[in-house]
Amino acid sequence: MPSLTLAELQARLGGSVRGDGSVLLDAVASLETARANQLGFLLGRKLLAQARSSGAGALIIPESLGEPLSQPCLAVANPHASIARALALFYPEASAAAGIDPNAHVAADCEIDATASIGPGCVVEAGARIGARSVLGPNCVIGARAVLGADCHLHARVTVQHGCVVGNRVVLHPGCVIGSDGFGLAWENESWFKVPQVGRAILGDDVEVGANTTIDRGALDDTVIEDGVKLDNQIQIAHNCHIGKHSAIAACVGIAGSTRIGAYCQIGGAAMIIGHLEIADRVTISAGTFVAKNIKEAGTYTSVQPLMRHGDWLRNASHLRHLDDLAQRIKSLEKQLEQP
Repeated sequence: MPSLTLAELQARLGGSVRGDGSVLLDAVASLETARANQLGFLLGRKLLAQARSSGAGALIIPESLGEPLSQPCLAVANPHASIARALALFYPEASAAAGIDPNAHVAADCEIDATASIGPGCVVEAGARIGARSVLGPNCVIGARAVLGADCHLHARVTVQHGCVVGNRVVLHPGCVIGSDGFGLAWENESWFKVPQVGRAILGDDVEVGANTTIDRGALDDTVIEDGVKLDNQIQIAHNCHIGKHSAIAACVGIAGSTRIGAYCQIGGAAMIIGHLEIADRVTISAGTFVAKNIKEAGTYTSVQPLMRHGDWLRNASHLRHLDDLAQRIKSLEKQLEQP
């Protein structure tokens, strides 16, 4: 790991140094565990007392923080983003050696850039293309005619199915599947008949897809994930969905087919979105929310019932079963009151 002074960090991250800029740092740690050679961080005033007692050699803090601290500090406008960049400086990713592992199987007509790295057990099928400096971890599968851009990193056991397109600087975590068949079925003669899924899945630049997340290919048109989208683990995105640029979706979200989600949206964990909906730009959907209608305006939307004791929930649930009857009785009473 490299060592940097606080002043050298300031030159790379911006902000302003408060205190001794010559303190030498070689790692990032939490306030609780940081030592004199490590950089800690304070995102807000709530942990101010903990920061003062921390053993960190220096701290990244909000530039709005006026309270004095005994440690040297780097004051920045966005501490969260700055600590992320500091982590990248102190813990650079190991570069993979260019070339094709002898235990990989690569079709003869593939186009693989000489600077790409193809790991052991990988399968690259006919007509696939892999861009410069892209890395395939062990046991990845790139389907026929699929396209992978430059500077991508596919961790172990990633599958990019036939004909799909992955942009530049895309990160695909272990076990994720790009371009699996959508759940297309037709009912005929008292049984289900599979509808061929002939579209593609297309990922833009700077997309990140979490472990075991699945993005289905389109039925006829394509499933599209625009630039900068970040997807957590174990998400299901069904066929023909369209996710707008720089949206972020947390774990275990399910999005049914042909739903369009706008740009800069945020969707909390375990939210469920039914199919054929339109969700506007800059919408935030709270964790666990069930979305069953279009959302036409930016804002935060929630439909989670607050936690309560089980006995209270049972009593309230019993009332819910009679809600329609109660509403009808109220309407009847209102009509009676309106009569002269």
